[in-house]
Amino acid sequence: MAHTTHHQHTNSAQGMSHGSASQYLRRFWIVTFLLIPLVLVHPAVSEIIGISFALSKWVQFGIATVIFGFALVFFQHAWHEIKSRKYGMMTLVSLAVGSGYLFSVASTFIPALDAEFYIEISTLVWVLLFGHYLEAKSSGAAGDALSEVAKLLPKKAHKREGATTIDVDTTQLQEGDIVIVKPGEKIPADGTIMKGAAHVDESHVSGESKPIGKKEGMGVVAGSICLDGSLTIQLSRVGEHSTVGQIQKLITEAGLTKPRSQRIADKASAVLTFVAGLTALGTLLIWTFVIGEPFVFAVTLAITVLVIACPHALGLAIPTVTTITTSLAVKNGFFIKDLSKIEVLRKVDYVVFDKTGTLTKGEFGVTDVVLIDGQSKDELLGIAASLEQGSSHIIGQSILTYVRARKTTISEINDFKNIAGKGVAATIGGKKYFAGNEGLMRELNSPAFTAPVDAAGTLVFVADTDRVLGYLVLSDAIKETAKEAVQKLHDMGVKVAMLTGDNEHVAQAVSETLGIDTYFANVLPEDKYTHIKKLQEDEGVVLMVGDGVNDAPALTQADVGVAIGAGTDVAVEAGDVVLTNSDPLDIFRLITLSKKVYRKMIQNLVWALGYNIVAIPAAAGAFAAWGFFLRPEIGALVMSLSTVIVVINAMALRNLRL
Repeated sequence: MAHTTHHQHTNSAQGMSHGSASQYLRRFWIVTFLLIPLVLVHPAVSEIIGISFALSKWVQFGIATVIFGFALVFFQHAWHEIKSRKYGMMTLVSLAVGSGYLFSVASTFIPALDAEFYIEISTLVWVLLFGHYLEAKSSGAAGDALSEVAKLLPKKAHKREGATTIDVDTTQLQEGDIVIVKPGEKIPADGTIMKGAAHVDESHVSGESKPIGKKEGMGVVAGSICLDGSLTIQLSRVGEHSTVGQIQKLITEAGLTKPRSQRIADKASAVLTFVAGLTALGTLLIWTFVIGEPFVFAVTLAITVLVIACPHALGLAIPTVTTITTSLAVKNGFFIKDLSKIEVLRKVDYVVFDKTGTLTKGEFGVTDVVLIDGQSKDELLGIAASLEQGSSHIIGQSILTYVRARKTTISEINDFKNIAGKGVAATIGGKKYFAGNEGLMRELNSPAFTAPVDAAGTLVFVADTDRVLGYLVLSDAIKETAKEAVQKLHDMGVKVAMLTGDNEHVAQAVSETLGIDTYFANVLPEDKYTHIKKLQEDEGVVLMVGDGVNDAPALTQADVGVAIGAGTDVAVEAGDVVLTNSDPLDIFRLITLSKKVYRKMIQNLVWALGYNIVAIPAAAGAFAAWGFFLRPEIGALVMSLSTVIVVINAMALRNLRL
């Protein structure tokens, strides 16, 4: 991940967008008001309206000096660019404004020069302020995702201390604190319900608009709204460690990255600064010493070059798109941690889904219990549930839930061991037992052991050190949107694959139901990345979707890793993108967003670069043979128009519906 911040690229203008849009708008209107008398006292205008001002040049000097004061912010940023040797837009702006103003002041005090650019330079300051207003507004229109997320949390919480309850700032809460959440209030941090029951709105994280019933022992997420009932909650993750805090972290991380096209724009702006400076100097020398035109005429052209070459549009071409993209992504439940992946996402050839919890609901239920050797069903279930007490895997938890509902005896265990990707082992009453998949059974008993091929679900075998005792069949329902997601990806020209630790029979059944192009069954977590690597070699750009924990190597290997947060697990370190909702359709939306965003980036980049390629020679007098010259005030307006076009084009993204 790049460590150059989004707000520190060579175009200091982006840094200036830290200021509020209202601040730039206020300055813009003040300068607009000052421009009116400045125009009226200009000799050409005063002659037309029939009003003569004897001290007009001094009035112009005074008004222009006040307006110049509003340009000092440009010089401050230019100084930072010069000190860091990252010459960009503010360096060029300062050269244009400074040279034009100083030459005009010299003309005021040295009548022989007779060439004031007060209106031209003031117009340039005016359009620059308006440009920065548009930039700040586009950032604000992007939603200022961080502050929007911060609004999810309440400012106060009802903290229980002994027998009393006191109101404290949310920032003062600590892990382990107990809080009371009343109907209609927001939950201040992640935690577990100790007492009470209520329906909770978690749409801000999960995207699920339907309220979720919560009761004692269940987890709740920071920012959720308690709709009815009162909850007593023990906090487990607070502040930056809570779900909302991790969302903010992801947004901040996104701000630390740049698309490749932004890096191109940065370099182009730096090059343009030198090109414009050299062109202005060359214009001055050639028109004065080679062509023989008056010095004042040559200076006018040189200043016009500096004015029109300001890479304002180039500086805004990508940042305006990325700020809006970040907000748009947040609103749709995406957190693009690395913005450089936008260019990769748009050309994905293969999407690989991890099956459980991604294409399927992950809500396993025991549908059958099959005995193989010597135990009753209750005894087999009791052993399985006892072993799974130490497991956090969704399959193990499903077995526990099923067995507890049957009120079957669950025994204490010793020497618990998790066998990654295969199962668990523990000692019950001095005897060792195992619960796991077909691969584990082969290791324990015989390489020739095979699972039944007609089982409609995931199989969990139970064995001791001598033999396989039996197995449990668990089913996992396919998500309603999974088939539509696969179809939409196919319509887009993207192939789909599925990775699963399930047996061949289950994998094939799910694959055929969804119309998936290829699948890989009986895959261990540590082997998933090898399948990703093979697809990359054979098919091209691969996007991997997984839970971000067991799938970390595969997510890292993929060209784009998409980790599913699904509620409280938003803080996924692996992956370039995090989805808060486990909806397969989000992958289609994500790729669609990347294509549209990339198109906007290229449009803006082409326009901004194309404008400068044509405008600089025109300002330097390259078309003088045809009687065409650009005056500084016209150059300023053209430059402003270019900026407006780029910003408006970017802001059109705000209306995008995914």
